[in-house]
Amino acid sequence: MRHHRERHAIHRIGWLRASVLGANDGIISTAALVLGVAAADSSRSAILTAGIAALVAGSVSMALGEYVSVSSQRDSERSDIAKEEWELTHLADHELDELTGIYRAKGLSPALAREVAVELTEHDALGTHLRDELGIERDNLARPVQAAWTSAASFAVGAAIPVLAAAWVGESLRIAAVMVLSVLALVVLGFVGARVGGAHPGRPVARVVIGGAIAMAVTMVVGALVGTAV
Repeated sequence: MRHHRERHAIHRIGWLRASVLGANDGIISTAALVLGVAAADSSRSAILTAGIAALVAGSVSMALGEYVSVSSQRDSERSDIAKEEWELTHLADHELDELTGIYRAKGLSPALAREVAVELTEHDALGTHLRDELGIERDNLARPVQAAWTSAASFAVGAAIPVLAAAWVGESLRIAAVMVLSVLALVVLGFVGARVGGAHPGRPVARVVIGGAIAMAVTMVVGALVGTAV
């Protein structure tokens, strides 16, 4: 019989989270900075310098932040795996009882729960305990390097949108162009992220657009006030 392996959205959660978070931060933070500087009546060179600096600094920061946080998660997973290996070696009977209790709690009868626990232990004791006791899949552990480069790349792509808009459009339309293109990019990001994750796009799109619009509006107000004061 041919084995059919289903692929669900949960298998993409690592890189999807890093991609969406990185692109979202890149668009919003860089657009907000560009609009804030533009609202202060700064020159084109100052706006582009600020935007490019935000792109580079944000990409590096996202990479480091994701690497550190995901590495901590991976360290915890490895620690749990090592602990479970020790327990299986030194407390095998206790671990079998524990596994039986897990299956009984899921609705199996005592006899069937014991039988399932014994068979799965004989087949793959460590994998079974990691999956059913700790919720860890050995093939789906946290990947710090993947999260780091995915976040950095997606941040750079997102940040490039408002920077390019500010570079290509004249002074009279600069603020409007940055806002419109950034909002459109957020709409696309929310839609793509929802589709890849298997969710309906309505709420994800609304979340990123509303949040981004608020951030850009607040930064523009602050930039205008600071520009007037200075």
